[in-house]
Amino acid sequence: MRRYIVFVLSIALCIGAIAQVRPAYMLFNAKGKKISYTNMLRTVRDGDIILFGEEHDDPIAHWLQLLVAQDLVAQGPLIMGAEMIEADDQAVLDRYLRGEIDQAGFDTLARLWKNHPTDYAPLVDLAKEKQLPFVACNVPRRYARAVSKGGFAALDTVPVNERAWIAPLPIAFDPTLPGYVKMLTLMGDHASPEMAMAQALKDATMAHFIAKYAVKGTRFLHFNGSFHSDFHEGIGWYLDRARPEMSRVTIATVTQERVDRLEPEHLGQADIIICVDTAIPGTH
Repeated sequence: MRRYIVFVLSIALCIGAIAQVRPAYMLFNAKGKKISYTNMLRTVRDGDIILFGEEHDDPIAHWLQLLVAQDLVAQGPLIMGAEMIEADDQAVLDRYLRGEIDQAGFDTLARLWKNHPTDYAPLVDLAKEKQLPFVACNVPRRYARAVSKGGFAALDTVPVNERAWIAPLPIAFDPTLPGYVKMLTLMGDHASPEMAMAQALKDATMAHFIAKYAVKGTRFLHFNGSFHSDFHEGIGWYLDRARPEMSRVTIATVTQERVDRLEPEHLGQADIIICVDTAIPGTH
């Protein structure tokens, strides 16, 4: 009996220790129901276009991006694309994918983000290894800066041969979309209508390149900041106009102090919501 009591107490202590483990993240559907990674992947597989929204310095999101990409590669044709590489660097990116230049050459010739080596290089290298297309989807930053100061009129001076790197002009724009309104509200006194236009230019250009390369029967997995696809706005608003026949799945990344229950403000933010503990250190 004594041995039995000791055995039961040992099990109880083990269960207590397990119960105290603090999860780094949880996955939820749009309604706030917890889901497994298997369920997440099943949902993702149903999309022609997958917009994987991230917090740019979130290591959990970057890890899951690579897992999802690897699993999708194993299940059928795949194209990848990203906000993090600008359209005028497509030629350099293609040279890297073909093995004509090494990583050092890619780093030198392309304007890569400072966290590219840790967060995005694994995705590009997966495309290189599997011989997959990888599309540089973002507008060159100089044009976004110009629009943030002078509005869409600033694009009138873009040389004709460089307009291939931006969405076709004129850029459709709805300043009343909640995402743009919220962005300007958060910026307070520093906000201007032109800043929302610059954001729209990025959304429109990313949607343009996704629409250009998306093919029925081949999934397009796109990586972007969550705010570019949250609540099915941003990139999604432009894709609704460019490729309405393509089914779409969205993923958002959010942070909370507790990840066991999704806070009401995040409900409906995406089809899948990655909720990450705020205590997780960023990658940069």
